[in-house]
Amino acid sequence: MNRARQPLKIVPLTSDIHDTPASAPSGSATQRIVDSITTAIAERRLMPGTKLSEQKIGDIFKVSRTVVRQAFNQLSRDRLVVLEPARGAFVATPTAEEANDVFEVRAILETAVTKQLCATITDAQVKQLREHLELERAAVNNAEVPGRTRLLGDFHLVLAQMLGNQVLVQMLSELLTRSSLIALMRQSSQSAEESLDEHVAIVDAFEKRDVKAAVRLVSKHLANVQHNLHLDPQRVDLADILHH
Repeated sequence: MNRARQPLKIVPLTSDIHDTPASAPSGSATQRIVDSITTAIAERRLMPGTKLSEQKIGDIFKVSRTVVRQAFNQLSRDRLVVLEPARGAFVATPTAEEANDVFEVRAILETAVTKQLCATITDAQVKQLREHLELERAAVNNAEVPGRTRLLGDFHLVLAQMLGNQVLVQMLSELLTRSSLIALMRQSSQSAEESLDEHVAIVDAFEKRDVKAAVRLVSKHLANVQHNLHLDPQRVDLADILHH
């Protein structure tokens, strides 16, 4: 799995809609909608079961309903949206079984990442992880829910990308987005602080090149995240969420 390492470029959980020019062609407009909805899910601003109106989203992005439908189809393939005949599109509501499956796959992938990286990590990479932890800490202390959710998730992507395997990074990115959907809630400040503390302990193990400790800590961290999931439904406004 390990490749020759190059300077790390962090791949975020999702891209930002505002990075795309307003005059983008319909194909790009479709991707803008996909990215915006995926970001809202990853940051836990769009809850499972939320109705996604073709007309309203078309108005928000100033595109036709055909373009919106294309975006819904792509999100459906990614299992983030469910399309129901005669009812429309809804943010998916994963079952408990799906949740267990997602976290089981994450555990397998991230354990493999941890074993490989801990055996080869450089001092420069440890330094970069420490810098990422400082960004996490600032977001947690400032109670920036979207920012801290993104950064806490990106920590896992940084570890994967340090191995130089972009396929692995993409797979983990998709799993992290589905994990956010499964969470069914905004992350509480307490659980965010706990995740940060666990990330710090993981980096400490990496710095010591202690593979056993690193694997144990990553496994415990994922188990804690899964254990803390609970239902917190709320009413939402699509215009506010997608342009947040």
